[in-house]
Amino acid sequence: MSHGSSRLPRSAGRTAPASLPPAGLPGMDARFSRLVEVVDGESGHPVTWHLLDNAAVLDELGVTPVGTMLCVHGNPTWSYLWRELVGAATDAAAIAAETGSGEVWRVIAVDQLEMGFSERTGIERGLEQRVSDLSALTETLELSGPVVTVGHDWGGVVSMGWAVDHPDELSGVVLLNTAIHQPEDRAIPWPLRLTLQRGMLGRATVATPGFLETTLALAHPSLESDVKNGYRAPYRSADRRGGIGAFVADIPVDEQHRSWNELERIAAGVRELGVPSLMLWGPRDPIFSDTYLDDLAERMPQADIHRFEGAGHMIAEDVDYAPVVLDWLASRSLSSSKGSDPIDERPFDKLRERDASATPLWSVLDERRDSTDVALVDMKPRRDVSWKLLSKRVRQLAAGLVRVGVKPGDRVSLLIPPSADLTAVLYACLRIGAVVVVADAGLGLPGLTRAVRGARPDHVIGALPGLTVARAFSWPGQKISTTMLPRSSALALGVRHSLSELARLGADESLPEPPSASAVAAVLFTSGSTGPAKGVVYTHAQLEAVRDALSLQYDIGVGTGLVAGFAPFALLGPALGARSVTPDMNVTSPRTLTAKATAEAAAAVDASVVFLSPAALANVVATADALNAADTAALAGVKTFLSAGAPVPEALLAAAGRLMPNATPHTPYGMTEGLLMTDITLEGIRAAAEDAAALADGGHAGGVCVGAPAGSVRVRIAGLDERGMPTAEPSERPGITGEIVLSAPHLKQSYDRLWATNRIADADSISDESDVPAERWHRTGDVGHLDAEGRLWVEGRLPHVIVTAGGVVTPVGPEQKIESVLGVGRVALAGIGPRGTQQLVVVLETDPPARRPALADPELGAAVRHAAGLDIAAVLVVPVLPTDIRHNSKIDRSALARWAEGVLAGGKLSAP
Repeated sequence: MSHGSSRLPRSAGRTAPASLPPAGLPGMDARFSRLVEVVDGESGHPVTWHLLDNAAVLDELGVTPVGTMLCVHGNPTWSYLWRELVGAATDAAAIAAETGSGEVWRVIAVDQLEMGFSERTGIERGLEQRVSDLSALTETLELSGPVVTVGHDWGGVVSMGWAVDHPDELSGVVLLNTAIHQPEDRAIPWPLRLTLQRGMLGRATVATPGFLETTLALAHPSLESDVKNGYRAPYRSADRRGGIGAFVADIPVDEQHRSWNELERIAAGVRELGVPSLMLWGPRDPIFSDTYLDDLAERMPQADIHRFEGAGHMIAEDVDYAPVVLDWLASRSLSSSKGSDPIDERPFDKLRERDASATPLWSVLDERRDSTDVALVDMKPRRDVSWKLLSKRVRQLAAGLVRVGVKPGDRVSLLIPPSADLTAVLYACLRIGAVVVVADAGLGLPGLTRAVRGARPDHVIGALPGLTVARAFSWPGQKISTTMLPRSSALALGVRHSLSELARLGADESLPEPPSASAVAAVLFTSGSTGPAKGVVYTHAQLEAVRDALSLQYDIGVGTGLVAGFAPFALLGPALGARSVTPDMNVTSPRTLTAKATAEAAAAVDASVVFLSPAALANVVATADALNAADTAALAGVKTFLSAGAPVPEALLAAAGRLMPNATPHTPYGMTEGLLMTDITLEGIRAAAEDAAALADGGHAGGVCVGAPAGSVRVRIAGLDERGMPTAEPSERPGITGEIVLSAPHLKQSYDRLWATNRIADADSISDESDVPAERWHRTGDVGHLDAEGRLWVEGRLPHVIVTAGGVVTPVGPEQKIESVLGVGRVALAGIGPRGTQQLVVVLETDPPARRPALADPELGAAVRHAAGLDIAAVLVVPVLPTDIRHNSKIDRSALARWAEGVLAGGKLSAP
């Protein structure tokens, strides 16, 4: 079916000259607007374009651009979409002119013909003509390389058409939510299908501003009214909206459409470009979902990708994207690139192949394949699994996975509760080179959904609850059930195989060559306690290094009995050679773990090592009265006790130590990005506290002492400036508060599809004369300091640093002082108001708990202010502080600050 002018009202074909935009549009600088006359290649007549171009301003500054960004908007926007990028590039040029350093880029943002303030020719332009139009414009402008195309929506396709046709000038590609190809097995997005319905197209796009208003409503958060008016400015009447309707009509829904062949030509040509590319994506887009991002990534494997969780179709309005684009340009040195060979996304991540001393994660499973000793225990229902059975199950599942189409590099999302099934599936995937995606239920359903969708799994293996959620939320990937389901249930859930079926298919245990050490092994998600959970990419070599670090630090190996109250930790049990067990608990709520369940788990594996999260530990201590003599004896056999995931109060660690009297209590410091960075014992905590107290005049910054670096870990601090930003060169100098920067062989590879986050987190500019590669440094986002003994003290998270008129305040030190007040439980210190003049607000729990949120009574408020020694603007009491789901202990102080600011401004005193 060919879509033509017959489907649009007559007003769509009216002509109008080009003009400059009206003055006063928010964010628009009139200096950039210009009109350019171009000979139309179709008619031979002159047509006039409106565009934004900072060339004249660059001339005034006396700077020469290194290249040009050619920005093309989609439908129904105009060059107004790119105003922030033009402004940011020009501001950067002004700084370069003043300092004599930094790249300068010319930015040209066009209004496509029939759109924005460019000429209305009355012609319904198809894709081929639009690509030709853009070429005619750049020829008139005498635009030469290097050129970086920047496109959004349908402008992404047009810009890519230009890129394919100008390989000699092309230096790079930037794309924001667009599509280059429609998958054959998927219908076009439903909003476009609806608009293309007979009788709807003209009314929705031309006769009324419906299509325009719907697009503007896709912004997250909603656009300010004056910004909406900026987008509306060129489309105030039906005779100005003909281009909007023509653009929609030009969507090639089938092979008979006039633009089908041109789209196919561009889609094929994109594969040959090989230039550096950046894709910035808003996953909340109902038009261009991650399906289209995946297609583009497959066609352009060299692309850097950043998914902005929470952003959608209007990504250029939803997030501050312009600095990311400029940073990417600088990082890629595109001014000297002319679209030659593809470049690696992260060239410094070329890791060693497995050396002679390194062993794969499944090596103990191979070594103990004939052993009848217990490898792991499921507590509910009780099941002891031998090394022989586990090893056989892993090999059979691995072979079966291969037979149902799981290939090396495929992503496999595991939606299985902690169990022998989860362990066997995980090691089977690792053995065949599949990438396991571990996003545990502790993220909560919304967080889990975002994580799984963002990780784009090729396969999903789950128990019934996980598969039900996967079906309900249309998670991608082939579905495999842990159990045999009735045929009707399997069909309803889209399940194609079960684990028992895989084991039968893999009965011959025929396995492929093992993956290399540099192959990606896993994507593990952070807790999401201070924002959307991030996927953390680990290679096999890095996971092996994690295993080795834990083994060396805590003497865990073959024969060790390990109780893992934090599920991801349990998965390393077979790699360590330990007998492992996860106690009976709700993994989404660590506080449900009891002392009796912990003791029973310890008895089941004759445990010598116990690992619990702080929230779980608190309830274990609180329920200790339920222990009997056998339980007490089981806990007495523990030699090493660990608690990590959030700061652990000394009193809690001591109380746990009394339950395990023969154990040395440890509290390691780490994160999903690096599991074990520092370590300290209870005795070490007490010694550090004595040293801190001995400092004269309270000259200690406070915080939680997390000990000395573990093994080969190195720690540095990037000092904070007066704005609370870590601008200083990272160093090992004691007494400097700043961002904690770490180096270790077992650090993560990268964040998944988060290019900008990787740029921030990778401290690859640190000069270092040691043999530790500079690229293996990681900026943690935590703040703290080193003391004179080389011990690390954590003072909070970088986003939670408060900047008052009196200076920078980190939260943990004052919180600890306030927690010493009688009747006070957990405490959060937050800052409200403009940064630089923020006011301090304390939000706390009491013992016994308050019944409802309220201002603290005067007596409690006075005690809190005295203990903190700070100018506290307000003290608020809440029944319970909101925490992350996984650990039940990490407090999002930024969210609390927003809540407190609303309350103190007169808002409803509801729960935070």
